[in-house]
Amino acid sequence: MTHTMRTHRTRTSLGALAVAAVLTLSACGGGDGSSADADKDAPAATSSDSEQSEAGAGIPDVVAEVNGEEVTKDEFVPIYEAQLEQATAQSQTTGEAPDEEALKRATLDDLVDTELLAQEAEARGIEVTDEDVDAELASLAEQNGMESGEELLAAIAQQGMDEETARAQVETQVLVEQLVEDESGPFEPTEKELRAIYDAAKQQAQSGQGGQQIPPFAQVRSQLVEQARAQETGSVAGALVADLREAAEITVNL
Repeated sequence: MTHTMRTHRTRTSLGALAVAAVLTLSACGGGDGSSADADKDAPAATSSDSEQSEAGAGIPDVVAEVNGEEVTKDEFVPIYEAQLEQATAQSQTTGEAPDEEALKRATLDDLVDTELLAQEAEARGIEVTDEDVDAELASLAEQNGMESGEELLAAIAQQGMDEETARAQVETQVLVEQLVEDESGPFEPTEKELRAIYDAAKQQAQSGQGGQQIPPFAQVRSQLVEQARAQETGSVAGALVADLREAAEITVNL
């Protein structure tokens, strides 16, 4: 099953994890989220062929090799293009043009990290099935007041992401979550941690344009729990990646 996962899986970057970020904590500040990672976690819109062609100019067919596994141009370009679109949109606020070379490196680093985690999951016998993905989609839909995973996928499609890419990101998310739980055990946030996330979201919402109001803590508690779990997953995965990189054979061609 793991081999099937690795050949079927559309590689996605850690920076694009959590399809739920499209909607998570939408009640807590219009989707701003409460974490500094909210923007990087937001799923990326797909790009037109002409945009991808321009983004792929000068990119080698194999951008990196990770313990013998290739990370290809076809995997790299859509993710890089999405990150560039997001950075360009943000630049309209900051007035600073995006650093394209830095974005390329960050995109490649994320892809390499994801591949390292996938290889480690394979070594530990961790499997992600279609049923796991369906269950996660259903859970995400419920958290966001929707009736089914199909309804969630339709909402994500309106953001510009096709179903295959969305399911691939959920698959990567579930894989990393299972690996993190295998590494450090189950995680359940404390009330204090949830309050801290809520207070940060509230402060961010009120400081934004229009001084947005957010619902009471109890109303969005389940979303806060998921946000806390996502933060913990990112923290443990980051530490694990650092260890894996030390022992890995990585060749970067970009």
